Amino acid sequence: FGPRWVFCVDISAGTKVLWDVIFRSPRICPVLVNTARWAMAGNGAREKALQFLREVPRLTHSNVKGLPRVVGVERRSNKQRKRGQQGFDAGWGSSARQKLYFGPLGYESGSAPIQRATTFERSYNYGLRFQRQFPPITLAQLQLMIDTERLNPNQPIDMAALCGTKVAFIDPQKNHFGFNLTSEGLDNFTAKVNIEVQWADEQSIAAVERAGGRITCSYYDLHSVIALADPTKFFKSGTPIPRRLTPPSNLMEFYVTAKNRGYLADPTEVAEERLLLSQKYGYELHDQEGDFMKETKDPRQIFYGLNPGWVVNLADKVIYKPADPELE
Repeated sequence: FGPRWVFCVDISAGTKVLWDVIFRSPRICPVLVNTARWAMAGNGAREKALQFLREVPRLTHSNVKGLPRVVGVERRSNKQRKRGQQGFDAGWGSSARQKLYFGPLGYESGSAPIQRATTFERSYNYGLRFQRQFPPITLAQLQLMIDTERLNPNQPIDMAALCGTKVAFIDPQKNHFGFNLTSEGLDNFTAKVNIEVQWADEQSIAAVERAGGRITCSYYDLHSVIALADPTKFFKSGTPIPRRLTPPSNLMEFYVTAKNRGYLADPTEVAEERLLLSQKYGYELHDQEGDFMKETKDPRQIFYGLNPGWVVNLADKVIYKPADPELE
């Protein structure tokens, strides 16, 4: 084991020197050799990086180490989905009662549904529980109610009259805000009525006006809908008649447009739109004869003939009006 002349590199000084190193092993230290090769490759960062890639071992299953375990956090791979109360979200909730039923429409199992995990991608039924619903009622159903004498065509027809037939229903708990008059059965609709609905398309408006009737689209807030859905129950509660609120911003345009027969539209514009619609569909306008055809509601009024603030006593058949002139 004699002395060996080793050619090394002084990294700090950057100069080549000869060191007389005595090794007990006949082989030169591989670390020094690699360091020498790396330094001799050049001082550039690109050469050093390429030389480092040549020297490092390849990535294999034997030299890959897993992520460190966190205390108190259980791995999902070790989780076992069980039944009953230990079923996590096997149903759509954490309690046993919620596991007995199906989840709400659009629910995705997991702690973060897609509409919450991805904020910019709303689901097709986003906010379904909070949107206003307008249950449909067709012209054929309306004609059948009149033919079976469930509705009196000589009286104004509104939400209270339709719910009073016990055929059409409004459920405020399901966010029902009124009726949507559809055009099914428009060829057989011949009744002359003064009807008030909350939504209607162009064909339905044309069918009602072709028969000589009048149609108005009016908005009612939730408290007004509760009163109109069951007037008898509302009057028995002894609650004063509330004041109807104005439409929200996203529905204001619909109810101020004369083309939609909105209750907030200008009457002169409504008359012009009636004429244009009759020319479009090829029918003649009839005169709106009868006092019931001219009856309308105030934008703050809910019931025909009853003003906000009045209290109806069904037992004594008395209507209480406020004595303060400011409340009249």
